[in-house]
Amino acid sequence: MYRDDLLAGKKILITGGGSGLGKSIGRRYMELGAELVICGRRTEVLEETAEEFRGETGGTIHTYGCDVRDAGAVDAMFDAIWAEGPLDGLVNNAAGNFIARTEKLSPRAFDAVVDIVLRGSAYCMLNAGRRWIEAGRGGTILSVSTVGAVQGRAFTVPSAAAKAGVLAMTRSLAVEWGPHGIRLNAVAPGYFPTPGAWERLFPKDAVSAPQEMQVPLRRLGEHIELANLFAYLMSDEAGYVNGEFISIDGGRSLQEGGGGDAVKPLFDWDEAQWDAFRNVGRAKK
Repeated sequence: MYRDDLLAGKKILITGGGSGLGKSIGRRYMELGAELVICGRRTEVLEETAEEFRGETGGTIHTYGCDVRDAGAVDAMFDAIWAEGPLDGLVNNAAGNFIARTEKLSPRAFDAVVDIVLRGSAYCMLNAGRRWIEAGRGGTILSVSTVGAVQGRAFTVPSAAAKAGVLAMTRSLAVEWGPHGIRLNAVAPGYFPTPGAWERLFPKDAVSAPQEMQVPLRRLGEHIELANLFAYLMSDEAGYVNGEFISIDGGRSLQEGGGGDAVKPLFDWDEAQWDAFRNVGRAKK
């Protein structure tokens, strides 16, 4: 089904699309014919990714420096995007997360995650949805989620709470905006290693066993597998999929209570270990 023109004619925005999972999804979208828009705070990273994708695909890509925590900046970005033509799809990918003892979190640390994940996603969803409804056209919104949004996850409480909020928005708006031809779905990736985020979320001395042993398929995920799922859900072939929460984790969420093994060693960390990790565990877009 992944023909070269699967997403032809679609203009899609990916927040935080210059690196990590967002970059992998964006590359696949362009390979399948989409016009891509990526945004983020680090404009140099966005431009490097854009040049890379143009060279690989010969397609069209636009970049916008934007902090999704800033509602005014998001409004201005959507104005600029729409001035050159409306979007057909949005992927809420920008995120921040880190491991920490929740009782030690400051309000600023809590907000650092919630403002990106929940507020940022909401600002983008509302901008896209409002414009689509006013123009009488449909659209598709996909959000990168986590199984922690459903069952919680110790030591990453701000992220779990924020992702739960995004999931609630996804399911609520799937009903409210469905009559306007707007679909919303959420995808919860399992172990798909990315530089930077991997070290912040899975410090070496906090892993009690090889991570692939937490997965029934006994391997980590490949980015192309995740990107293909996002491509399908963005395509017209998924036109009847709406309001769903889809896990792509090799069955990990069904084993050992869904990721419990990943945090067990943290319960035994002493102050010295937490102090050593603190400089690594920072929210990053």
